Amino acid sequence: MSAQTDWGSFLLDCERRLLYAHCFLTEYERQFYLLFMARPITLFTGQWADLSCGEIVQKAKEFGYDGLELACWGDHFEVDKADAVYCQAKRQLLESYGMQCFAISTHLVGQAVCDNIDPRHEKILPPYIWGEGVSSFPWQPGYDYDAAEAIRQRAAEEVKKTAVAAKKFGVKIVNGFTGSSIWPLIYSFPPNAPEHVRTGFKDFAERWGPILDVFQANGVKFALEVHPTEIAFDIASAERALEAVDRHPAFGFNYDPSHLGYQGVDYVEFIHKFKERIFHVHMKDVYWHDHLREAGVFGGHTDFHQPNRYWDFKSVGRGKVDFERIIRALNDVGYSGPLSVEWEDGGMDRDHGAKESAEYCKRIDFPASNIVFDEQFDKDKQSFSEG
Repeated sequence: MSAQTDWGSFLLDCERRLLYAHCFLTEYERQFYLLFMARPITLFTGQWADLSCGEIVQKAKEFGYDGLELACWGDHFEVDKADAVYCQAKRQLLESYGMQCFAISTHLVGQAVCDNIDPRHEKILPPYIWGEGVSSFPWQPGYDYDAAEAIRQRAAEEVKKTAVAAKKFGVKIVNGFTGSSIWPLIYSFPPNAPEHVRTGFKDFAERWGPILDVFQANGVKFALEVHPTEIAFDIASAERALEAVDRHPAFGFNYDPSHLGYQGVDYVEFIHKFKERIFHVHMKDVYWHDHLREAGVFGGHTDFHQPNRYWDFKSVGRGKVDFERIIRALNDVGYSGPLSVEWEDGGMDRDHGAKESAEYCKRIDFPASNIVFDEQFDKDKQSFSEG
């Protein structure tokens, strides 16, 4: 760029391309944009699927959000209907409120790709994925292994279609879950043999490799939300998941600190460790106690928002996650994408919490520095009056 560059126009162009054209900026543009412009604050609609898409768009605007991360359930983003006309209508709805969308999310269907399917999945899957389903758990007599595999196959095809739909809609990120055939082995007793765990990661790679190829072919990235019950749930398992798919360029992470902190995982180091794989960010808070509780890290089969729990999700800014350190780390690695609030708090009104979370995120976010502060001690860099 020349000395004659109109920086105001440049920044407006970057914002237009990032927010409206849904294009990735060049590395130089991204770094410069990050120096001067705040990241957009969006609301993940997954916990609002009881409302129509039109209702949540209007509410989110009133709450102060810049856009939405649309869940692929309810009528928020329907993959089976997502032709060009549908996508244009959805985009026009958002734009009528001055709202944007940078990502769609397929957590529920993605969960079924690798999971050991059981009756719980019926509640989260569309009927055309569930089909005739299964009526028992794998350890019960009469379990239908063929039906379970058919569900996994249909789920995999749906995730592929989600990549194609994302391209039509004009977003380059699909967030979601992967499921895991080895989550039941999380506690090694009876002791897990190494080959048992290897088999689980091999199963993940074999199922998700072809899916990721479709993502790559469509210029879309899949961002796994690292989370208990998934193939990756901490730093160590995230690294192993990356290795399992040979560091596929379409595979990365939807960073969410709330699922890491209470486990004792260094959620800031996660950003630095996977700096090139942070495709999207969830702003979600969690509280964990300093003292011993009746129900520990595993939850003790208790419901959320119970006083005897060791940890529980909280409205953003009211838990123990250090979001200032997160913002600084995101600045360090050059993340310029949205900060998407995934709001959960069993003790607070939902509308109140979403509104205060938007305000908190806008207050806590800040641009990276464009100077080295102590260089100003150098007289060659100092400004002097003429004459």
